[in-house]
Amino acid sequence: MSHIVTVQDAVTAFADWIEPTGAELDAIEEEMPLILADVDLLDAQIVTLDRTPSELDACRIRRALRQVLAERVALANRAAAASLPGGAA
Repeated sequence: MSHIVTVQDAVTAFADWIEPTGAELDAIEEEMPLILADVDLLDAQIVTLDRTPSELDACRIRRALRQVLAERVALANRAAAASLPGGAA
């Protein structure tokens, strides 16, 4: 009879008692406006799955897409500003 052996790190890597670090929480907080904008875009798209989009639906999707793009630009600008040496903007 042979025994099955597991690697301890692989088994406990996703245990429910492991919580995100402060840095991970900060990164999530930094990206939260983009996450919420993506959710709004998905909501607008989901509404139109079972019907032909009306003009109002199309406007809502365009507005949500513009918001997603604006948040992506803002996130990229914040990341670029944080990585500049000497605090220059």
